[in-house]
Amino acid sequence: MNQAAIHKALAGKIGRKPASGKLEELFEMRRAANYTLIQDLFFSLYPEARYAASFENLQKLLTAQFKNRPAALKLQDLQRQGEGSWYQSGSWIGMQLYVDRFCGDLKKLAEKLPYFEALGINFLHLMPITKRPSGPNDGGYAVNSYTEIDPAYGTEKDFIELTTALREKGICLMLDFVVNHTSNEFPWALEAKAGNLKYQEYYYTFPDRNLPDLYEAHLPEVFPETSPGNFTYSTEMERWVMTVFNTYQWDLNYTNPSVFLSMLENLLELSNKGVDVIRFDALAFLWKKIGTTSQNLPEAHQLVALFRLCLQVVAPGVIILAEAIVAPEEIVAYFGKGILKGNECEIAYNATFMACLWNSAATKKTNLLRRSLRSLPPKPDSSTWINYVRCHDDIGLGFDDSHISALGWDPQTHRRFLLDYFCQRLDWSPAKGAVFMYNPFTGDGRITGSTASLLGLEQAIEEKDGLKITSAVDKILMLYGIILAAPGIPLIYAGDEIGMLNDYSYMGEADKVMDSRWINRPIHDWETVSGLDAVKNHASRIYYGLQRLIALRKELPALADARSVTYHDAGNDHLLVLERDGETENGVLVLANFDENPQVVRTSLLSALGYLQKGQFQNLIDGKKQKVRSGLLELPPAELLWLPKC
Repeated sequence: MNQAAIHKALAGKIGRKPASGKLEELFEMRRAANYTLIQDLFFSLYPEARYAASFENLQKLLTAQFKNRPAALKLQDLQRQGEGSWYQSGSWIGMQLYVDRFCGDLKKLAEKLPYFEALGINFLHLMPITKRPSGPNDGGYAVNSYTEIDPAYGTEKDFIELTTALREKGICLMLDFVVNHTSNEFPWALEAKAGNLKYQEYYYTFPDRNLPDLYEAHLPEVFPETSPGNFTYSTEMERWVMTVFNTYQWDLNYTNPSVFLSMLENLLELSNKGVDVIRFDALAFLWKKIGTTSQNLPEAHQLVALFRLCLQVVAPGVIILAEAIVAPEEIVAYFGKGILKGNECEIAYNATFMACLWNSAATKKTNLLRRSLRSLPPKPDSSTWINYVRCHDDIGLGFDDSHISALGWDPQTHRRFLLDYFCQRLDWSPAKGAVFMYNPFTGDGRITGSTASLLGLEQAIEEKDGLKITSAVDKILMLYGIILAAPGIPLIYAGDEIGMLNDYSYMGEADKVMDSRWINRPIHDWETVSGLDAVKNHASRIYYGLQRLIALRKELPALADARSVTYHDAGNDHLLVLERDGETENGVLVLANFDENPQVVRTSLLSALGYLQKGQFQNLIDGKKQKVRSGLLELPPAELLWLPKC
């Protein structure tokens, strides 16, 4: 059973404004409700005969962290429990950003809250802001601390003031929890290097290559260009250490219960600072086993569930996002299945949706997109997606090969075409992207670049071609209009709202030049923002177009997460026809033309679905009503329509 449902029922018994003693009582009820599951999961990973004392330490940790939880957050927990799956409201609109590149530091970010409110943003994902190495640090994902704010961003006081201000304005905050690894400068790693055997067991370390070679036989390479292999020799320890991502990121050894307990403490401390959503970074890699790829193993799922159930006891208003960019079946599994159904993560990235949108942008066809989304395994009712066009990371091409083959394409050839199309290898392509981590042995590679540059805006501006600029703007609004209409939480990448282009300055920085993902991590252009009302250009059109779509999203009950979604076959592969809540009078039909030429859809389809009456339909985006007389509705290139039921 989904434990959250139990906790909702328990919370309903004590009212919205209970005395502190009642909150303590509720904590003990939550502990009791989750106790058996926590115990079973813990001892399935760490045998009771050996680790009974560790389990007792776990119980003490939960008690201590609940006592440390601020009263305001305990009351917020109670409110959210009363609401149930509060994160499934259609009102949440997210933005992802690097604080330093967006505005400088946390104090300046607090001053930018009116900017988010004006656009309609009420869900912020701040990229890592805790302490990290001064040199290469994977954009902050090589952590020196899970809870201490890096001085470059401000102080602990600045952060608490920010979380308080966000809470007062009803803005949800998401931060990363780099659950798979630390930096090689983390206090545990420094102790390990100094010869402390206790902390050497916090990581996967080995005296020779015998076991590493056995692991290596089945481990894929995440960063084959910059960090080939999965192990690095530490001269200080005179041992090999597992480094799946970068040489300076040491993988944590979760077979050691002390690692789990220490990480749980970090997680709860972070939650107690006012974070609403915890993004579990690289959670698919949590458990390693010789003879496997060491991804998505059953033990990794058990660990995630254990984290979630413990968090639920202390801070039930805080939820977990799964950062698992894996096959659809594996993504859905992080919501929990079997006895863990609904008891792992509440949110996951819909990476399949994102990748298929970019496939459609290149091929001008929606057949792979429709096929992939229709075959996506069902998720638990209590969970939701993050839908996004771009993020700080690359665009992976993890499509299901069977879907590609079913469309008559060779999977390897098709992926090579996408790399060529987006990464400036085809003269006729308008896209200006870059290859990320190409592996010459497998032919695999990923794509990076800003949304605007990948959709042709950069080239159009260089050519001073007004028609091409308009086309690129239309494409940007079309992709965002699709994710804003889809079930889940839409996430806008900072800079996309004003059409920011690739940033090539990283090529002159020694610690970034080998990581082409920095091409899509620009310094925010506040000068352009200040001129949005003064000048009508591509930036103002994108900004106000998004603002309109966001406002509509919040107004339309059909777009809430729990409402149905159907992907219709329009008889034209260039068109996407997405319907929300079509079974009711509140239904909304989304039409999008991915082609460079006008395309038509049969009005008989629109009439049958209930979106055309007496040859007339209304586009909610601009509020205009239009007549159709020919029996065919023509959609110009990159046209986006949101139609209400007539």
